[in-house]
Amino acid sequence: MFSRVQPSRVEASIFYYMSSLLSKTEVEQFIQDGFVRIDNAFSAEVANAALDILWKDIPFDRSNQESWIEPVIRLGMYSQEPFIQSINTPALYAIFDQLIGANKWIPCRSVGAFPVRFPASKQPNDTGKHVDVSFPGGDPGNYFEWRANIRSMGRALLMLILYSDVSNDDAPTVIFKKSHIDVAKLLYPEGDKGLSFMELAARLDDLPKHDEVLATGKAGTIYLCHPFLVHSAQSHKGVNPRFMAQPPLLLRGELNLTDSEIGFSPVERAIRMAID
Repeated sequence: MFSRVQPSRVEASIFYYMSSLLSKTEVEQFIQDGFVRIDNAFSAEVANAALDILWKDIPFDRSNQESWIEPVIRLGMYSQEPFIQSINTPALYAIFDQLIGANKWIPCRSVGAFPVRFPASKQPNDTGKHVDVSFPGGDPGNYFEWRANIRSMGRALLMLILYSDVSNDDAPTVIFKKSHIDVAKLLYPEGDKGLSFMELAARLDDLPKHDEVLATGKAGTIYLCHPFLVHSAQSHKGVNPRFMAQPPLLLRGELNLTDSEIGFSPVERAIRMAID
């Protein structure tokens, strides 16, 4: 009878790292379509712990749907342990290295603003198409003046992080597939100055029509999106509130769009595909 050799701790770590990586097909999907979906990025227990924290800050009764009178409640920055656990795992770190490059991104220490969407009778007023911007304009306090440029200054990825189960009826974010390529073409002639949030939003309806993908999934699902991907909110038609964070993954430096000797990451390759 053969005895089974137990893997060393180093071998186990290498296996876990390799099993976490995106496949070549998934990387290519990210480049071509602008996003990749990661299932089971964190556990239901972590998601539920985050929900318990969030509900304490919501001015509605968790058990009384009649008290849910607003379509969206915006909460502030969250850096408690469940939130940090959800976006700082070895598996996610391995994927960040794949998509952006090792030592080119900054770990998240907060999940940022939290738009919580409810099945209220009122309609939300924030459902327009947009691209998240990444550096301040003339007035840092005015988000509509913040900007994006062709090097995506400050932002490596947009992340859509589901802390509740989200079905087609639960106001899933609408992702416009392949739109990141057209946005790169808009930003390229604008140089380092780029375009403001409002300038960019005003041009999105003139882009070619793109297939729509709904960011649905179980709690613990994360959509990793190219920073130029067009997306939009929508009204809630379901029963259960939708809890989703959308923080940026920050860049440590700048994207490389010209130096072929050091190679290009998938985020950079998508931009180069648009401007070459």
